[in-house]
Amino acid sequence: MAEHDNENSEEKTVPRAITSHAQFCAALLKSGEVVRVEYTTTEELMPVLEKAKVAWTNYLVDDLKIKGDEIAASLGFTSGLVGKLTEGTGYSEYIDNDVELGLLVPAVTVKNLEVTVKPLVILMRKGLILTLSGSDVVRLVRFSRYADTFLRKIPTDAAWQDSLTLALIRILDENNDRNFDHLREIEMQADEISKELLNDPKTPRNKAGPMIYSMKHALITYMNALWATLDVVNSLRYGDAEVVTDDTKIIERITMLSSDINHQLELSEHMSEVLASGLEVLQTIYNNQLQMLNNRLAWLATWLAIVGTAILVPNTLATIYGIAPIAEHLGYQFIISSLIFASLLSAAIVFGVLKWKNWMPKKED
Repeated sequence: MAEHDNENSEEKTVPRAITSHAQFCAALLKSGEVVRVEYTTTEELMPVLEKAKVAWTNYLVDDLKIKGDEIAASLGFTSGLVGKLTEGTGYSEYIDNDVELGLLVPAVTVKNLEVTVKPLVILMRKGLILTLSGSDVVRLVRFSRYADTFLRKIPTDAAWQDSLTLALIRILDENNDRNFDHLREIEMQADEISKELLNDPKTPRNKAGPMIYSMKHALITYMNALWATLDVVNSLRYGDAEVVTDDTKIIERITMLSSDINHQLELSEHMSEVLASGLEVLQTIYNNQLQMLNNRLAWLATWLAIVGTAILVPNTLATIYGIAPIAEHLGYQFIISSLIFASLLSAAIVFGVLKWKNWMPKKED
């Protein structure tokens, strides 16, 4: 079986080498030695991979589907594997091809509540773990710094599947930690928005609405990414991939990784509840604002009715005086006095009726 795998590996390394800027590879050799080598073409890496028990290298590419697939094929993976992983619309994918395994997990970044989810591709075959991501995705920084130290801790007598799985767990764990860091960013941004809205209760609804939506949308997008990561981890736990270990102790580490993600989901859901309660407070504030506006309009309408009545009645009398013959026998003093009296009397009657019926609204600031 091992010879057959070696033959497949040799056949898959035939594709042309991919040239890039200086890359590095950390490898645990079959002899127990740990090496860290730099290379500019994938062809230079082949002598190390032939001797490696487990090796890890990472690539940042501009076009993950095309360029990433070329790199993967040059390192012995099936051509088109990266394309199959990235062709879907979801945040995660799991492809088991017996002698190789392809995973796609989300890499989350948050800036000003703009949540961006980019794919992180992880490919595994005997002796090699290859990670691929877009050039704008900064991941696995700590692992790249201490990869050789981590590989030294792998027992020399461990099976190659155990070694690969341990490295895979470390990669998934670091990616998940980076994703979790951005939950703090969402929390801080949401807190700033809530503070702004509470400090200024008169914030216009056309401004407050998009701010509240951005908080909810950012958290929902983040939680979707966590669920996608959990799907991949569960596939590793319950799947039976040839390149993944059968050791129960190592499988327990995958279970712990799943528990960590579930814990992060619980924190996210708790944060969602906190945001929801805060939004209810804000909704109450805006409802109070609307009620205050309605009270002001009612107060204004009531006084406009009183003033309108005070103007309408004397206006009617003046019209009568202007067209009736009796006005010629009335003096100007009587006409003016009657108009003033009628105005005051009509206003007083309307005001008294409104007071009596308790229809006079109170002006609230």
